Amino acid sequence: MKKTLILLFTLLLFSNFLVAQQQIAKTNIDDNSKYTNVGNIGITITNFGSYGHGFSLWPEQPSAEFPIGSGIEHIFDGGLWIGGFIKDAPNSSPLGPYVTTAAVDAASVSVRGGGFEYTNKTESVVTEKSSLLESRFFSPTAVSHQDLIAVFSDTATSYDNGEPIIDHRPLGVEIRQETYAWNYPFADFFVIMNYWVKNVSNKYLDSLYIGLWTDTVVRNTNLTSPRTGSSFFNKGGNGYNDSLKLGYEFDATGDVGFTDSYIGVQFLGANVDYDTSAFVSWQFRNTDDIRYFTPQNDVQRYKKMQGYFSENEKLSPSILYDIKQASNRSILVSAGDFGLIAPGDSINISFAIVGAKKAGFDPPNLDTEAQKENLYNNAGWALRAYNGEDRNGDGILDPDEDLDGDGKITRFILPSPPRSPNVKVVPESNKATIYWDRVAESSIDPISGKKDFEGYVLYRTNSGFDLTEAQDLTKSLVKVAEFDSMGNNVGLNTGFAAVELDAPVTFANDPTEYYYKFEVDNLLNGWQYVFTVTAFDEGDEDNNLESLESSFLSNANRIIPGTPANNNLNDVKVGVYPNPYYGEAYWDGSSERLRKLYFYNLPSECEITIYTLSGDVVKRIEHSGSSNGSDLRWFQTFAKEGNQLMAGGEHAWDLITDSDQAIATGLYLFTVKDHNSGDIQRGKFLIVK
Repeated sequence: MKKTLILLFTLLLFSNFLVAQQQIAKTNIDDNSKYTNVGNIGITITNFGSYGHGFSLWPEQPSAEFPIGSGIEHIFDGGLWIGGFIKDAPNSSPLGPYVTTAAVDAASVSVRGGGFEYTNKTESVVTEKSSLLESRFFSPTAVSHQDLIAVFSDTATSYDNGEPIIDHRPLGVEIRQETYAWNYPFADFFVIMNYWVKNVSNKYLDSLYIGLWTDTVVRNTNLTSPRTGSSFFNKGGNGYNDSLKLGYEFDATGDVGFTDSYIGVQFLGANVDYDTSAFVSWQFRNTDDIRYFTPQNDVQRYKKMQGYFSENEKLSPSILYDIKQASNRSILVSAGDFGLIAPGDSINISFAIVGAKKAGFDPPNLDTEAQKENLYNNAGWALRAYNGEDRNGDGILDPDEDLDGDGKITRFILPSPPRSPNVKVVPESNKATIYWDRVAESSIDPISGKKDFEGYVLYRTNSGFDLTEAQDLTKSLVKVAEFDSMGNNVGLNTGFAAVELDAPVTFANDPTEYYYKFEVDNLLNGWQYVFTVTAFDEGDEDNNLESLESSFLSNANRIIPGTPANNNLNDVKVGVYPNPYYGEAYWDGSSERLRKLYFYNLPSECEITIYTLSGDVVKRIEHSGSSNGSDLRWFQTFAKEGNQLMAGGEHAWDLITDSDQAIATGLYLFTVKDHNSGDIQRGKFLIVK
C-alpha cells in the first residue's frame, strides 16, 4: 500500500483548496470507488477505515450528499478511531495510550501523515450486497438494500512500498466494516456503520475506546465550490443530544437558505458493556484554545475519545453555546471503555450517519429545538433499525420479540413496505404515459408474515422543480392519483379498474410485463419532470405500525416531454424553441453553459448544422436516439443521475459553438439532414442576449 502527498491534478487546479485543508490522499491501491446510493444520502465508503473523500472525487462522487442530487455536501472526511492500552497479561503494566486513526484533522497532517493507519490486503476491495431482489448485487445474506463491506487492520507499520506509517504504534486489531442503507422513505436518510473489532495480537487490550471522527461541513456545492479555499469550511455550527448520543453540524452562516439540513453522527450501541459515550469538538488548526485545541498525538487523542474538551473539562452548557457559532470544526462521537479485550476476542459496535432537513420556520442559521425535530426523528429510526427485534430497546429479547426464533436479538430489522413496482415512463408531446407492474402485490411483511399489499400512489414533479439551488426530490413530488384495494377500511377503496390493462404489455429490450397504465396530459415540452409509483401496505395494528410506503426514489423516472421522431421531413416542419431565445430564459442556470434550447420534429437520425447569416458554420450536431443533447452541463447540474429520457424527435443545445464559444445575439440559420432519406429542411431562429 502506498501513500502519495496529494493528487497531482489538485496541485495544479485547486492549490488554494489544498492549502486550506491539506488533505492527504492515498493511491488507488485502496478502494474509495463505492458509495451509498439506494436511499437519499450518498456517502463514499473506503476499505481503509475512512468515509468521504475530501472532495478529491467531487463532483463525480458524493462525499456525504443529502438529499441525493441536491449538491449539498455534509462531510469533508471522516474515519474510525480506536484507542487504548496494551498489556502482556491481564495484571501487567499497560503501555500507551495508543490511538489508531483512519483520518485526522488536517492541522496535524505534517506530523501524522493524514492519519492513514489502517491498511488492507491488495485484493481486499469494498464489496457490495443487496437484499433487493431486482439488484445485480442481490444476496440472501444481505442485511440492507445496500451493504458495503471492507476488511482492514492496524497491524502494519509501513505501506507496501516500505514507506513507514509515521508515529503509528499498532494495537493489533482487525476490523470488518459493514455499512447498511435502505431506500424506504422512513429510513433513506441514514447510513449505519457497523464494525467488528477483533484483537488479532497476542497481547491484551485495555480501556479501549472506539469512535468516529468526522470533519463535517454543510455547504451547497451548486452555489459554492469546495475548491474555493478555507472560506468554504468555516461556516459550521455544532451541537450534541445526549439522550440520542448524537453529535451534529449545520450551516450557521454560509449558504444559508440553500443548506437547511443537519448531518449527525450517532452512537447506536455495542455488544459488550461500556462505561460511557462521549462527544467532543475542536477547531481546525487550533493549538492555543485549551477547550477546542486540535489533538497532535496519541495521548491527546485518547483524552478526546474519553470526552475531554480540555484537560479536566467535559461537555458543558457554555461549550454547547460556543460550538453553535460558525467555525471550521471536527466532531468525535465515541464510546468506552470496553474493559479488557483478550487475544482473539471481538467487539461489535455500531454508529449511524444521519441526514435531516430543518423543521419549522425559524431562521436557517439558527439551531432551535423546533428545527431539530426531523433530525431527532431520523436518529430515532436509525436507533430502531439497530434495535431490530428488540423493539423496546431494553437490551432484553422478550418472548414476543423473537421473530426468527433463534433466542437472541437480531439487529438491523426494519418493518417493510411492499416492493417497489417496476415503472416505465414514455415521454410524448405535452404528455407522459406511465406503466407499472405487479411485483408489489406478492410482498410479504417480515414482521407480520402477511401479504399486506394495499395499493399504489402515482407522483410527479411540477415544471421548474429542478431549478431550485437545493433540490430535494422527495419534497418536490406531488400526488397525482391513488388506487387501492376494495373491501376494507384502508385507503379510498377505488379499486384498480381505472388503470388496469386488459393484457400486460412489454417493450423492446425490456422483459417486464406491465399491467397498469396512467396518462398525464398538459405537460410542457422541454421541461424536466420526474414520475414515480409507490406501493403501500395496509398497516399492522398488532405491531402498532401505520401503513408503510415503498421508496420514492428507487423507480423514479426523469423525462423531458417533446415531439416524437419525424421520419418524413416533407410532412412536418422542423423547428426551434424557445424562438426567439432570450438570455436567462426561465429554465436556464446561472452561467453560459447552463443555457439550452431545443430542436424539435427531428428525424430519428440526422445532422443539425447551424450557420451565421454570412454562411459560417457555428455548430454541427449529430442526433440519434442515444445522442440527444442530454449530456449537456444543464442536465449534469439539474439531473445528476444522468438517466433523463427525452422524446425521440428533440435535441437540446447549450448555445456553445464548435470552437467552445458562447454564441452572440443575432439571427441564425440551420439545416437538418435526414441520414436515412437524405432529405433536408431549413429554418432560422433568433438569439437575444
